[in-house]
Amino acid sequence: MAHHFTQAYQQAPWRVQLQSMGVFMLGLVLVSLAAGLYLHISAQTAAAGVKIQELETERDELTRKIAHTETQIGFLTASSVLEQRAQEMGFVKASPENTSYMVVPTYPGRQTAMMAPPPGIDVTYPNWMKASYSQSLWEWMYQVILAVNIGPEGIKP
Repeated sequence: MAHHFTQAYQQAPWRVQLQSMGVFMLGLVLVSLAAGLYLHISAQTAAAGVKIQELETERDELTRKIAHTETQIGFLTASSVLEQRAQEMGFVKASPENTSYMVVPTYPGRQTAMMAPPPGIDVTYPNWMKASYSQSLWEWMYQVILAVNIGPEGIKP
């Protein structure tokens, strides 16, 4: 039993037009909001891209400046340039005739570095590693299996 409901009165034509205009305006506002959001995000992305390009340009410029400075340091520390500057300052090359040595009685001299014990001497170092870390997986499994199967009464079936 289907009941059909009929409306007792019709909407006024100006109300129908107002409702359709409202729906149209709502759609227009939503589209405008979406377009505004898209433009805002696009503007931020473009600004970030420009900033990245500026920073890359600055990085390249700094890299060139560093390379130029390293080149200048290389020129200034070349042996021929250093020798010429030393001669201009009045230095002369050392020779056996103009070199004098001074003996300091309390100076012990160079000490030899002992990297390893001399041959024939057995040196034992303390073992800092736990014994369980030096056991292989198979040894551990064998030990566990035997511990489980062998009890106080003997081998368990």
